Amino acid sequence: MSLINVSNLTFAYDGGYENIFENVSFQIDTDWKLGFTGRNGRGKTTFLRLMQGKYEYKGKISASVSFDYFPFEVDDEYLNAIEIAEKKVPDFQYWQLSRELNMLETDEGILYRPFCTLSGGERIKLMLSVMFLKENGFLLIDEPTNHLDMKGRELVSRYLNNKKGFILVSHDRSFLDGCIDHVLSINKSNIEIQKGNFSSWLINKERQDCFEAAQNNKLKKEIRRLEATAKEKSSWSDKAERRKTGIDPIKVDNKMGYRPLQAAKSKKLMARAKAIETRSYNAAEEKSKLLKNIETADKLKITGLEYHRSKLVTVSNLSVCFNELPVFSPVSFEIEKGDRIALQGQNGSGKSSIIKLICGENIPHKGIAEMGSGLKISYVPQDASGLNGRLSDFARERNIDESLFKAILSKLDFTGLEFDIKTENLSEGQKKKVLIAGSLCEKAHLYVWDEPMNYIDIISRIQIEKMLLEFKPTLLFTEHDRVFSERIGTKFVFIQA
Repeated sequence: MSLINVSNLTFAYDGGYENIFENVSFQIDTDWKLGFTGRNGRGKTTFLRLMQGKYEYKGKISASVSFDYFPFEVDDEYLNAIEIAEKKVPDFQYWQLSRELNMLETDEGILYRPFCTLSGGERIKLMLSVMFLKENGFLLIDEPTNHLDMKGRELVSRYLNNKKGFILVSHDRSFLDGCIDHVLSINKSNIEIQKGNFSSWLINKERQDCFEAAQNNKLKKEIRRLEATAKEKSSWSDKAERRKTGIDPIKVDNKMGYRPLQAAKSKKLMARAKAIETRSYNAAEEKSKLLKNIETADKLKITGLEYHRSKLVTVSNLSVCFNELPVFSPVSFEIEKGDRIALQGQNGSGKSSIIKLICGENIPHKGIAEMGSGLKISYVPQDASGLNGRLSDFARERNIDESLFKAILSKLDFTGLEFDIKTENLSEGQKKKVLIAGSLCEKAHLYVWDEPMNYIDIISRIQIEKMLLEFKPTLLFTEHDRVFSERIGTKFVFIQA
């Protein structure tokens, strides 16, 4: 066991208007299994890069371990996987790598295939296996779940639970719960560490937010009461002062004692008013320390069109074909108004092909996929790499209301600076939010979303879940986030390869 010390870390990108991190300090035990969470654009990947020394920064990061980043770069993808392993860890023993792959239920045969022929899931498992071969290493694991199906996520989560010494960036709640023992969270105003899994961290955060909100309301009422009382005492003091200075001693009985009496009363009332003002100032100071880390998650809306029939889509004995051979066993299902249908199956089983076929692409297939006449579909693709240009360009190309589009992005935690960045330069999570916000602006009979939660932060996932459950649009989707799928899906269609 040793410590990683982060002291007074300050960093901003060249030309950036604001610091990403400012005087940040904390310690990490190298035996921890640390989940790293925070909203998109807060700097999680940037922090991992700083730990590797990729950027210049102020402050200090000190550790007695070496840092390795996942996914690591592969210079020549035509090399066999075992050759890539040898280049990454030259002195490993074959039995060690075999053991790691076995823990991930992965056939050793992949070691003798070119890296470029491996599936996304196979690449992830190979890289993790190789990285855990290194001694005295601390792994920086960045978003490993995006190419894993549900089964693969459960497998990798169990694998990581048997390891120690890593920081894991992931937005999959059940995945995190299965493998971490501490949470490092980038909040709005600070960075903090808590012991426990993600669910315990979320419960603690909700409790803290509720406490701060209640304390904030209590102090607001106290400040209003104190301000009113101070004003009243000050008014009484002014009256006493006027009586003291404006007295006509000839017309007042007991004139010898009246002026000192009024002076004493004025002084006492002024002192009380001053004390109340001080209490009000102190309450305001205490109030200003609250609510700084409460995540605003404003309510989202979706307004679908009413279709003239109850049935929107009919799929009968459908199978997508490759080289005239069916990719999966034939499936049949119907999409009716109000359905939220989750297509489920392993990676490569054909889920995205079914979605593209329903959206009108020319996909070779057998069987029937019949769409209702005049059906309007809003589609969110799995891949956001095609985005380019300004947000206003995106709105114009999609023929959506730009003001509404940007208002939705603001609710999804887009900052003022991000509105000015070209979409191709946004983080992967922010790119996906652009696609989702565009879909929410479109009036459609059917919303078709292909893995919409990839890279999306957890707070935004919860926002989107609440919106779908409240407004109940007709939805066809694929998603490997088990929590999201189980909460949103009303019907489940399993694709069997």
